[in-house]
Parts: sequence; C-alpha cells; structure tokens
Amino acid sequence: MAKFLPISKDDMRDQGIEQLDFIIVTGDAYVDHPSFGTAIISRVIEAEGFTVGIISQPDFHSTKDFMKLGKPKYAFFVNSGNIDSMVAHYTVAKRKRTEDAYTAGKKMGKRPDRAVIVYSKFIKQAYPDLPIIIGGLEASLRRFAHYDYWDDAVRPSILVDSKADILVYGMGEKQTVELIHRLKNGEKANTLTDIKGTCYLTSPANTPWGAVECANFDIVSRDKLNYAKATLKQMNEQDEVVGKTIIQRHGNQMLVQNPPMPALTQEELDKVYALPYMRMYHPCYESEGGVPAIEEVEFSITHNRGCFGACNFCSIAFHQGRRITCRSEESILKEATDFTKNKRFKGYIHDVGGPTANFRHPSCKKQLEHGLCKNGKKCLAPTPCKLLETDHSEYLDILRKLRKIDGIKKVFIRSGIRYDYMLADKSDAFFNELVEHHVSGQLKVAPEHCSNNTLDMMGKPHIEAYREFSRKYFQKTKSMGKEQYLVPYLMSSHPGSTLNDAIELALFLKTEGIRPEQVQDFYPTPGTISTCMYYTGINPYTNEKVYIAKTKEEKAMQRALLQYYKAENRDIITKALTIAKRRDLIGNSANCLVKPISNPKVNPQEINAKSPQGKSTKGARQWQRDAKKGTKRTKR
Repeated sequence: MAKFLPISKDDMRDQGIEQLDFIIVTGDAYVDHPSFGTAIISRVIEAEGFTVGIISQPDFHSTKDFMKLGKPKYAFFVNSGNIDSMVAHYTVAKRKRTEDAYTAGKKMGKRPDRAVIVYSKFIKQAYPDLPIIIGGLEASLRRFAHYDYWDDAVRPSILVDSKADILVYGMGEKQTVELIHRLKNGEKANTLTDIKGTCYLTSPANTPWGAVECANFDIVSRDKLNYAKATLKQMNEQDEVVGKTIIQRHGNQMLVQNPPMPALTQEELDKVYALPYMRMYHPCYESEGGVPAIEEVEFSITHNRGCFGACNFCSIAFHQGRRITCRSEESILKEATDFTKNKRFKGYIHDVGGPTANFRHPSCKKQLEHGLCKNGKKCLAPTPCKLLETDHSEYLDILRKLRKIDGIKKVFIRSGIRYDYMLADKSDAFFNELVEHHVSGQLKVAPEHCSNNTLDMMGKPHIEAYREFSRKYFQKTKSMGKEQYLVPYLMSSHPGSTLNDAIELALFLKTEGIRPEQVQDFYPTPGTISTCMYYTGINPYTNEKVYIAKTKEEKAMQRALLQYYKAENRDIITKALTIAKRRDLIGNSANCLVKPISNPKVNPQEINAKSPQGKSTKGARQWQRDAKKGTKRTKR
C-alpha cells in the first residue's frame, strides 16, 4: 500500500529504513501530488529502487532541521518549491506578500528568500563531503548570470552563489535517474559533466571545445548590450534537437550548460504519472488547515508539457521547453477513473490542461528533425506560421471520453487556451464543445494588451485575433442558450508599453465593455526575454531600443488606465492624460475615459513635458472613433 515518503526518523523506522539513499529539501510544504516537482522527483527516485526522504520548509537559521533525517548515502536534492522564493515572498511592487498558498494555513515566513542558496549553505555546513544537486524553477531559471529584479542588479549563476555541485534544469526526471545511478556506482559528483540537461562549474582549463560562449559575468554585469546578446544565445540553444553546450565565465570558474535533455516520450510520461502518489498534502498539516495549493489541482489532469507559444514574458520555454509532449489517452482516462474512487471527489474535474491546454502535437513536422526556429521566430505570433499544423481532434476525443465516465459530472478546462491556435483550426468542433461542455461560467484567456507595439514586444498575436475569438465565443454561447463570459488577462507596463499604449488599451476596454477587476503589472522574473528587455532597454532579437516604464508613478498610471472606470483612479488618470496630451479624453461625453475634476493635480511643467509617444497614438484614436460611432458592446 502506498505511503507518504519519510519526513522523520520515526517514519524511517516504521518503513524499515536505517539510512536514506537521498534526501530532498524543499521550500514548499510536502504535497505528494504530481503537480508538485518534489513529489515527481521523489517518486521517480523511489521507482528506481532507492530510498528517499523529504525535509520540507526546514528552519533556516541553523543546521538542525537539515540533519533530522540523518546523513544520506549519496546526495541531497534541493529546490525552493514550485515557484521562485522571491516571487512567493514579494509582489511586483516589492511589498511583502501576506499569504503563501504552498504553506500550511497560508502562513508566510516558512521559507527564506533565495531558498536554494540558503538551504545549500546549511547542508554544506552539516555535511561538507556530500554532493548537492539543485533544481526546480528557481535554480533552472537562474542557471546563467541573470538580472535580479529584487536586487536591481545582475547576479551570478545560482551555482556560484549556492556552491552546489550540479544544477538540473528543465523538468529533470531523466537527469535525476542518470545522476542517482551513477552516484550509486561510485562516480564522484565533480566527474558527472556529460549529463544532458545539467550545468556545472569547472576550471577554465577544462572548458569543453565547440561550445557557444556568452560574455562573462563581469561584462554582462556592466554592459547591457552584451547582456542582451548573451540572453539571445541562451534562448537559441534550448532546443533538444540542435541545442549546443553553452559556457559563461564567472571569475576563476567556467559555468557549463550541457545541451538540453530530450523530453520524455509518451510512454515515459505515462509512467511518471502512474507512480503511487498520495495526491494530498501530508497529514501533519491538517491541524494548520492544510495546504491551499492542493485545492485547484487535486482533481486536475496534466495531459501535456511544453509550449510552442513561447510568449516573451513567460518562463516556460526556458524551463520546460517549446517541444510538446503528452500523455496517452489510456493514462489520462485511468487517472480520471481513479478520481471516482476517491471519497473527496465530487464529480468535477477542474482542468485537463498544462502550460497551454489545447496543444497535443508539435507545431510542425520540421522541428522534429531540424529543431524549433531561433532568434524569436514564433509559431503563432504575430500571425500563425504557414507551417503550423492545427489539430484538436485527439484532445477533443479525450474530453468526450472523460465526460462519459460514470461518476464524472463535469470536465472543465481552466489552464490557458491559445485562442489564436483555435482560430487557425479549420474545424470548429473543439470550439463548439469547449463552449458547450467545458467552461465553468467564465473562460480565462490572455490577450494581455491591444497595442500591436506592445504585443510585438510580448510575442503575442495582434488584437484582431482576440476580437475574432470573442465574437465567435459569444455567438456560440448565445446560440446554445448559455450565459458565459470571457475573463481577459491584461498586463500593464510591459517593456515597450508607453503611456499612449496604455491609453489605447483603456479605450479598447471601454469600447468592448470590459471592466477588469484585476490587472497584473509586468513582473521581471529571471529567465525571460521580457526581463532582459526590462533590464537593458534592448530587444535582444533586434538590438533595437525598447521603451521601459520604470518609475512607480508611470507604472501606477498605466495600471490605473486599465481600470479607468474606478472613481478612485480619476486623479491619476487625469494626470496621465494631461501628460500624454490627451485631454480630449477628459469630459462627460461617452467617448471620454474620465470626468473632469476642478483642480487636477498636475504640475504645469509636466503638461509641456515630452510624453513617450510610442507607435500607438493612431491606434488609440481609432478606438476613440469606434466609441464615437457607438460600437456595439457585448456583455461581459
């Protein structure tokens, strides 16, 4: 019978374990569910015949908690949890968050800032002779010298700061299996330099030949153009077919990233999801109210990995990769059938998705032999590539079979859907059944912006695709007699977005009758093209300058414009419109964004100051003309 893995000496005794082979240290509470990286890697290790224990959220002020399971035979694996510890702790405004969904009772403070570095430090103190292998999102995205938003500076590879022996980037199952067997066979960690999907530090004299070299840490720390060029090289070599070894010098050490590990085959992915997960948080958290992060994913199904959409602000391409891999129909249906045997299951599957729910196949056949395109060429943006192959038939067939399983009342799709990919499909079968069967009242989609200038910087499709999708969605919803809505994700202050772009977006929202309750400011997290743009002011694909809204005031203006309808935003929007020389949008007519105020708080010098015009003023005025014409609004 399956059990949770040991978290204490008592557990080890109960399971007849005198000494563990491996120990995983994580910044999350221990949740044994395949939506959590620690659960997957620990079960993969166990399936290979090894014993493994979990130290979750150890006290990070001494070595005591790091020693509570004793010394493992071979190594420690370390991760910060499912998300970067800095993102877990701070908002985009760098304010401390008040809740942590990956901790029992949402309690803050159970993990340190830069958890991977802190945990590695204490393990080295406790067991200086044991290898440390770091992985997960925090390590994976910080594997090169990287801009750190919270320090507002370039930091070295996390391998340098953590003093770990090996960094596993990407999803990590294959790397883990190779590492654990070679360590068992007596190989030393510093000799394991040939494993794909890993990084290591070595003497410059031992640098492998034929590698792609990035400017060294000292150069990229002070030269933004070289930082942008290094970012492009790193992004270009992340393809499993054509990716090369990358090197970057850090002082007297050379960082080496081996080529990416090939993605799991369908058979291998099925095996990972068939491992004996308890699919719940450890019982030790029950008295604290449990771990909230399980709620949405407990009865969700991950059917794919990877995303060829590769939006510039998203880290998935750099972590999971753009290559799509998926589980078999049999694996997915078995997981769903098992739900019905769980006493907590109420008949509702919350999601059948992944990074992008409606991707089941590679974007084209060419990539299988020649790899995915480089230098920012997208499969979908700004328009779909002519080689793109769209096919929802297999995904649709799986959804139909899931709906027929006894005990399942409803199957929802809540992870991201690429509506531009849907529109490229000549068949409307998936679109029709999505609207009829798989929307829980609201469908969340991500147009992000409406200004083509900004969308190009994001690597997103132009707004015409969203407008076409929206029209068809509401048309189908109405014809089926349903009352369902679209919830568009929107982002303010993305690199390239000027004040006029934000005004254009506000006018678009007003014309479309959209009143977003939440708006996300661009968050510069490690490992994305957009973060490179934010730091350098350079588009790494073209080396052209990019406008960056960096002051708190302009960010607040752009954010407020997206919620133009809120009375509390009137003052700051009035100021923004005055600075942008768009006071024609202040008034009582239907085409205005805000009503006039008697004493606007605007410095006269600001009124005459040069406003960042961008390329979108023409577009903003088009939305205004649309509003004047009384463009029909669709209920949202």
